[in-house]
This record gives sequence, C-alpha cells and structure tokens, in this order.
Amino acid sequence: MSRDDHAEADAAVEELYRRHWDRMVRLSYLLVHDEGQAEEIVQDALVAVHERWDRLDDTDHAAAYLRQAVVNRSRSALRHRSVVQRFLERQTDAADTPGADQPVLAGDERRRVLAALAELPRRQREVLVLRYYLDLSEAEIAATLGISRGAVKSHASRGSAALRTVLSRLGPDVRGT
Repeated sequence: MSRDDHAEADAAVEELYRRHWDRMVRLSYLLVHDEGQAEEIVQDALVAVHERWDRLDDTDHAAAYLRQAVVNRSRSALRHRSVVQRFLERQTDAADTPGADQPVLAGDERRRVLAALAELPRRQREVLVLRYYLDLSEAEIAATLGISRGAVKSHASRGSAALRTVLSRLGPDVRGT
C-alpha cells in the first residue's frame, strides 16, 4: 500500500469508526452479551477493515463489510465461549468421577505432559488440547480456531512430533518408558 493509499485507508477507517462505532458495539453486545468483549470485537474488525482496505471491491460498502466482520467475530467469540464451557463442564464431571485418563496421567507423568505442552508453540498446543482433551473433530477444531482443516492436521502432526521430542528430553515417565 502506498503512502497515499495508507492515508486514504486511515481516513476512511477513522470515518467508519466515528459513524459506526456505537452501532457496531451494540450489535456485537446483542450477540455476545459482554460489553468489553463487544468493544474488542469491533476494534479488531476495524483493524481488519483497515488491513484489507486496498482489497475492498467497493469502498462505498465498507460499513457492510465492517458489519459482516463484527458478526463473524462475534460468532467466533461465542464458539470459543462454548468450547470453554464444555471443557469446564467436563472438568467438573471428571472431578466427580475418575476419568479414563487419570491412571495414565497421574502424578508426575501428568506434570511432565503439562510441562511438555507448555513448551509447544501456541497453535500446536491449542490443536492438541482441543483434539485429545476435548475430543473435538478436525472440523470443530478448525471452526473453533478459525483455521482450515488442513492447518489443523498440520499443527496436530507437528505438535505431536514436537511433544514426543520434548517428552523424551524431559526424561522417562513414571512407568520407566
């Protein structure tokens, strides 16, 4: 983007902000029921519009593009909230009854796996946790993280390999393997 184009995008997005901020925050709030999160969503959508300004087919429709971005980001926030809620419910259920993974991940081994997960890149860690701890499908993971199914497969593969490497570096598990 040239300087002139950048200046034009800046001015246009400032005008979008001035004219549509309140309406877009209300729209997002009605979807996510959280004012702070609604403001973040609109702010992120405005940044996205600015970043893509030179690719807009018709800049006269920038407000519609902004509205669509706000709705899509609000949906993503709700999906994320749903995943977190399901995870918390499963954790509560798991606390009441012993889970199938408790014998495997008990004590030292559990701490070892959690330490190894903490060393992975964020996206690989997210994919592995969603896949193996929440039992989400590739499609559900892709929707949750806003990435393609191919990216989910790639991150899962790389993350599994990296996890094995980190676990071997951390030493043998409690079973001595």
